[in-house]
Formats: sequence, C-alpha cells, structure tokens
Amino acid sequence: MTGTSRFDKYFLMDENDVIEYVKEKLDFFEDTTNLECKEIGDGNLNYVFRIVDKNSNKSVILKHSGEDTRAKSGRKLNLDRNKIECKVMQLQSKYCSELVPEIYMYDEVMSCYAMEDLSNYTIMRTALVKNKTFDHFADNITTFMVNTLLPTTDVMLNHKEKKQLVKEHINPILCEISEQLVFTEPFTNFSNENIVLDSMKDFVEQTLYNDNSLRVECAKLKFNFMNNAQALLHGDLHTGSIFINEDDLKVIDPEFAFFGPIGYDVGNVIANLFLAWAHGFSTIENEDERSKYLLSIEKCIVDIVDMFKSKFIKKFRLEATDLLAKSEGFDNWYLKGVLEDTSGSVGLEMIRRIVGIAPVEDITSIKDEEKRAKVQKILILAGKEFILNRDEYTTGEQFVETLKKHMKSVLED
Repeated sequence: MTGTSRFDKYFLMDENDVIEYVKEKLDFFEDTTNLECKEIGDGNLNYVFRIVDKNSNKSVILKHSGEDTRAKSGRKLNLDRNKIECKVMQLQSKYCSELVPEIYMYDEVMSCYAMEDLSNYTIMRTALVKNKTFDHFADNITTFMVNTLLPTTDVMLNHKEKKQLVKEHINPILCEISEQLVFTEPFTNFSNENIVLDSMKDFVEQTLYNDNSLRVECAKLKFNFMNNAQALLHGDLHTGSIFINEDDLKVIDPEFAFFGPIGYDVGNVIANLFLAWAHGFSTIENEDERSKYLLSIEKCIVDIVDMFKSKFIKKFRLEATDLLAKSEGFDNWYLKGVLEDTSGSVGLEMIRRIVGIAPVEDITSIKDEEKRAKVQKILILAGKEFILNRDEYTTGEQFVETLKKHMKSVLED
C-alpha cells in the first residue's frame, strides 16, 4: 500500500517545506542530511528556491508557482504555467541545448520543477546596470532565437505537428497580461495606473495618449500578436530572463510562451538593450567610460539585427521543408515581415517600461529626475518612430541612428 504524502495536494511552499519536498521527491542529492534552502526569486509571479547540500556544495533550483501574484494583486494565475514553461525549455533544449538550463523533473501536483543551478552566472540586467558588457551576447542570443524560433514555424515543422503544439501551448492568462500591459495601457492609460514622472505627464499625454495614429498602429500590432501563431515564442525575452557570464548564457523563464510573431521576441531583446543604454547615458559620470559603454551597447544592437538576419536566412534555406517556402524570394519576404514585427516590438517594449506599470531597474535606478526625464523622452520618441515606421527598419544601424537622432533633438530642446 502506497503511503500518503503532504505533497499529494497543492499548497504554497516555504523554505522549510521545500527542503522536505526535495528529500522526498527529488533524486538529486546523495546526502540530504544537511540541506539549506533560500528563496531567491525577484519576479512577481513565481517563487524560486536554491537548495544546497552544505557538505558537498551541490545545488539545485526549484521554481514554484503561486495561485496569486507575489504582490497579492488579486489577479488569479493558472498554476499550469510552470508546466508550459518546463515543456518549453525542454523543447528549446532539443534545438539549442547549450543555451538553456537542464531540467531535472516537473511535478504537476505541486506546480514546480527542478533545474540546473546557475549560480556561476549573473542576471544580465543586473550586470548591465553595473555597466558591464559581454562581447559574446549578440552571437549567442541570435543563435538561441534563430535555433528555437524558426524550427517551430510551418516553414520547417510538419503542419499537423505544428498545430498540435499550438494547441498545447495556448497560454491565455499570461497572454492577456501582455495584451493589456504591452499593447494597451501604455498608450491609453485606460486603468489610470500608468507610472509617469510628474515632469513627464504633459509630454506623455501629448506624445502617446492623444495620438490616434499611434493607437491604430498599436492595435494592428496587438491583433497580430493575438492571431499570428508563427512560432513558439519565449514570450518575455529580456535581460532579466537571461543568465550570463564571460563565456556564455542561459535563457530562462519562458512562462509567457505561446505561438506568436517571431519579431516579438527579437524586439524585446533589442528594446532592453536600449534601456541599458539609457541607464549608462544617464548615470556614468566619466565621459570616456560613458562613451565606451554606449558604443558597446550600440554595437551589440547592430550585431543582433544583422546576425539574426544572416543566421535566419541561412537556416531557412538549408532546412525549410515546406515546398512553397523553398520558392526563390519567399525567404526574404518572410524575413521582412519578421523585421517589421521586431521594430514594432522594440517600440512597444521601450515605451511600456517607461510609462507602464512594470518599470525596470535600468530606468528606475536613475536618481537624477531631470536626466531620467530626458532619457525617457529620447526612448519614447524613438520607440514611437519604431512603431509608426516599422517597415523601414531592416538593419541594426537604422535603430541606433534613430536613437541618436532623438537624443540630439531632446538635448538641444
């Protein structure tokens, strides 16, 4: 007769519960007599525990879902999101194992999974705020995006298999969060919850809320996001979802994963580099150090766009399986659409991180309010142009040139 366990029914675990859970459920540690657990999560949706055997220093990460946000917002969440996240990382590992952490187990009842401890890495956003850059980032992140996104499109995947995967990765609750917080609220302030500096309120109202042409383009992007099941996206691919060190990186947290437009992921990466640029521009006092940092970020943005294009076309031509997709010229047409979505997503992400309800450290840690307001204006104006003229952005240099154009206009104003 099988004995009952307190983990046979879901409850929200604390650090002590996790130690007991690991001893009972996870075949990872040779010795479980001296385990230590610490909750290290800094997001709003999940609890992340690091469990260490103090005798051997062997460690593992356990990610655990709650039924509510950590901020106790009252917004109820689907406990199955960890299942989606775990399955997505396992699929990503199939295509790009070197850039995804290893998954050890998933527990559907407790809505948690165990994965490789990445303590020898740092969260990329944290590193960027400290003005650190990584020469390998553009190459690694474009490899990750091309190798995980393109193989999940109808270009390469059997169409019946693709439709089954779409069905399995419908993620309506977290998609609704993106639809509201990325595409709607920053441009309408419909819920009257946007976070805006007092000195920026008139600018934001005139530049964003009162521009109907901008709202129309955001609506087009929103409905494309909701209806274009192009590839299996990470869904929240930014510098806070990337662990990095001097040698390589690991992409984590695909809990927002669903089938959507490829450019949404690519644009999020680029936008968050612009946010890092804004932090360096506003906070690095030494002119030579500031110039060196900004040039490094700008080069990284240029390289990401240009490397993504070349790797994408190469893989497309080598591995496309659909007969019509192999037609001469279709690959470039397909990529052009991805780049348009990329440009729009760069603008959406930059703006929503400035005026929306989910700000990031790159911006909030700029203590000088006057400098913060200036750089926010630069990003909003550039972001707006990326949205309105997204069919014009086909090279990385064009993105950087637009940023510099608005930097000059704001500083001269």
